[in-house]
Amino acid sequence: MHAPTESHWAAIKCIICYLKGTSSYGLHLTCGSSLSLHGFTDIDWVGSVDDQKSIDGYIVFLGTAPISWKSRKQCNVARSSTEA
Repeated sequence: MHAPTESHWAAIKCIICYLKGTSSYGLHLTCGSSLSLHGFTDIDWVGSVDDQKSIDGYIVFLGTAPISWKSRKQCNVARSSTEA
């Protein structure tokens, strides 16, 4: 923040362009909808016997609207939490 470089200004410009183009996006909540926050997560340690990769992910809901999620497939390094 004290000494921004040209790459910092370029990143800021990209962010501002993105925000300008997505200003109409948003969560559509009705007055009767619940504002409860729910999160779910799951992991499959060795779902694929062929490539021995684990799959994990999560999703977070605000009412019925998903607001954050992630899913990824990664190589197994350890076989158990105690080994890790």
